[in-house]
Amino acid sequence: MSVNTLGAKATLAVGDRSYEIYRLDAVPGLERLPYSLKVLAEALLRTEDGANITADHVKALASWDPSAEPDTEIQFTPARVVMQDFTGVPCVVDLATMREAVAELGGDPSVINPLAPAEMVIDHSVVIDVFGRKDALELNTALEYERNRERYQFLRWGQTAFDNFKVVPPGTGIVHQVNLEYLARGVMTKETDGTTQAYPDSCVGTDSHTTMINGLGVLGWGVGGIEAEAAMLGQPVSMLIPRVVGFKLTGAIPAGATATDVVLTITEMLRHHGVVGKFVEFYGEGVGAVPLANRATIGNMSPEFGSTAAIFPIDGVTLDYLRLTGRSADQVALVEAYTKEQGMWHDPSAADYVEPQFSEYLELDLSTVVPSIAGPKRPQDRVSLSESKPQFEKAISQVRAGDAKDATYVNEAGETVPLKDGDVVIASITSCTNTSNPSVMLAAALLARNANAKGLASKPWVKTSMAPGSQVVTDYYEKAGLWPDLEALGFHLVGYGCTTCIGNSGPLPEPVSGAVNEHDLTVVSVLSGNRNFEGRINPDVKMNYLASPPLVIAYALAGTMDFDFETEPLGQDADGQDVLLKDIWPDASEVEAIVGSSITQEMFSKDYADVFAGDARWQGLPTPDGKTFVWEDDSTYVRKPPYFEGMGIEPEPVQDIAGARVLALLGDSVTTDHISPAGSIKADSPAGRYLAEHGVERRDFNSYGSRRGNHEVMIRGTFANIRLKNLLLADDEGNVVEGGYTKNLLTGEQESIYDAAQAYAEAGVPLVVLAGKEYGTGSSRDWAAKGTSLLGVRAVIAESFERIHRSNLIGMGVLPLQFPAGESAASVGLDGTETFSIAGVTAFSDGDHPRTLPVTATKTDGSVVEFDAVVRIDTPGEADYFRNGGILQYVLRSLVTA
Repeated sequence: MSVNTLGAKATLAVGDRSYEIYRLDAVPGLERLPYSLKVLAEALLRTEDGANITADHVKALASWDPSAEPDTEIQFTPARVVMQDFTGVPCVVDLATMREAVAELGGDPSVINPLAPAEMVIDHSVVIDVFGRKDALELNTALEYERNRERYQFLRWGQTAFDNFKVVPPGTGIVHQVNLEYLARGVMTKETDGTTQAYPDSCVGTDSHTTMINGLGVLGWGVGGIEAEAAMLGQPVSMLIPRVVGFKLTGAIPAGATATDVVLTITEMLRHHGVVGKFVEFYGEGVGAVPLANRATIGNMSPEFGSTAAIFPIDGVTLDYLRLTGRSADQVALVEAYTKEQGMWHDPSAADYVEPQFSEYLELDLSTVVPSIAGPKRPQDRVSLSESKPQFEKAISQVRAGDAKDATYVNEAGETVPLKDGDVVIASITSCTNTSNPSVMLAAALLARNANAKGLASKPWVKTSMAPGSQVVTDYYEKAGLWPDLEALGFHLVGYGCTTCIGNSGPLPEPVSGAVNEHDLTVVSVLSGNRNFEGRINPDVKMNYLASPPLVIAYALAGTMDFDFETEPLGQDADGQDVLLKDIWPDASEVEAIVGSSITQEMFSKDYADVFAGDARWQGLPTPDGKTFVWEDDSTYVRKPPYFEGMGIEPEPVQDIAGARVLALLGDSVTTDHISPAGSIKADSPAGRYLAEHGVERRDFNSYGSRRGNHEVMIRGTFANIRLKNLLLADDEGNVVEGGYTKNLLTGEQESIYDAAQAYAEAGVPLVVLAGKEYGTGSSRDWAAKGTSLLGVRAVIAESFERIHRSNLIGMGVLPLQFPAGESAASVGLDGTETFSIAGVTAFSDGDHPRTLPVTATKTDGSVVEFDAVVRIDTPGEADYFRNGGILQYVLRSLVTA
């Protein structure tokens, strides 16, 4: 309950209802803040308790200096939590484990219960096993339930055992689109002491692309699962008041360009500018001309340019979208009245409009955007479509070993089909960047219609797929009569969920895969998603490009990345005339006309009418009951993790690190995909051997993502990415063995990282990881931190960290350290074979918060390298988590002793 020392509590009347609100204008200075910081300010006013959240925090925001570097910590309490099933299952596993731990400490298990609304969308488990046929959805769904039955039963138990926790069953859509179309409120309400309180909608999510909801004016961003669990349990998110980059949009998107092209352009601009740890906020007269779907597409890509959030303020476009998607008239009226009353409504033409102050400024004239793709391995590496052929030729020369290769394979019809370097073997219109955007989805369908009219076809070696983000996409395709045109090119509906973008592309057809591997071909995927990191999409595919949905279809027609769309024909029509891409590209006015005529409010109302009920498969799952979960000893999907074993009410003192060895020596831009287990499980991997030893057949291995509730599988897959380059294994020429391997410095032998970690643990040797710049970029994967901790890694020393992963390491009790400015492992003289000691860590147990710690690395010849590492525990709250051994231990102790 707020102590309201600043006198901000007031009443807002909307129609015949009254709401308690906390007025921003009660504190002079808040009116000039950017929209995003006003959301933070309101949360502080409303949750002020005089201890953890004080009036001084609010005043710090009121006196915010846009030009200053962030140095003021605040505690932000998000309104709700959203999860997807890959990252959400471990959250529920941990909550179930915490209930048992509370009971063992003499407390009531039911204190472990979400205090903030928590909603999970099961969207990451569908795999494209079947494609190119009308029954693909049905068959893929059946396989999904067969593989994930244990997980789904566990989640059904969670939905009944925990209050304030809801599950959207499989086959509904992706979490971000469901959040946009249904879960988001715009303005939240709750009953408090007999009154109805109204406050801005905000959220944290267990997926980095939670920022898609920023397009709706909802402040939200991705966090690790461990942070999300704490937020569910009422713990605020500790953060520094960020710098805010004001991004002005002007002009209009030209014909031939799409919202995807805008996103790739903005991603390149912001990654070049540098926005890691900052908020990006769009403003100015041009914002009102940006459709909501385009705003969501831009917000979605925030992790790709590195910002915490990329938000559009609420305006008339926002209200129109809320109405279209079936929100009630009362809810829309509340959103409008609340934001206008609080000075949060965006209308630059209004007489009383106060332009916010920003830390930095950028501007993009949308009329300058050109058709683009991004790749072959990073979303910020934008390439103009007109330059795609020479850029690809340059890129493949750096990826491919030796001369260009070609091969053949025999298809199901017994025909011999050629296959060569650069061929596109996956063309996937996939969640989540684009499928929420009707303009690009309908543009893709119209391009398919035009291609069919000219007699064109997808190349036979291309695995084609369509995985919409919600069932509404299917509705408007059907109303527009465009499904047959997509299916004619092989783009059948394969599932509603996150597929290719997270490595659920499924296997390539065996003949294609066989030819690729036998001849070591460098083949390509093109997808309409947001991630194309190495090793992410498919183990057979070395190069991956992001593109708009219509360009995905165009590349399926071309069949190769080595293609110039301006001059090379996609084929010939019935008259033998060459057909270029420009001949089938849909007219922008026709796209917008079909958007207007094909999408109705009734579609959203129908599809979300009973969204939590699920289909007959979901409803037919046997559901366990009880306050605590009964763990099955033979389960290979859901196992009780060891985080709280032997935990007491008081934390054990934090120890200095002595005698540590290097588990991995890594370069720049190591992503959470390189660290966290993802994709398929290979039979000869430590995880594969574990499953085989537990009686699981190879065909039932499923993916790492689906087994995130089993720590035994996950630690065996940590650092096991097939593209990981551990420089401990570099030879004299600098060549590195790729994959999850290391040198066991106790024996000098090459081993899997898991096996080496077990050997070190048996010998009582702690571990460290050395890394370069931007360590931990990518998705907010909690297992990148959990696996690191469970392997015995005590500290990671890097040149720089991505925000989410650094926070997650602290949340698992791993110490993030940074080389001195401008230094690296190589520059200070480290090669990874040293024995490390890190002194002064014990100061955390005494309540101190050291800013640097001395590191001593002793080489095999006895010589010593010494340097002061920067401690990247940035806030007092993070220091509390670290001294408790992790965020979950801190929360559990707080709840038991409350």
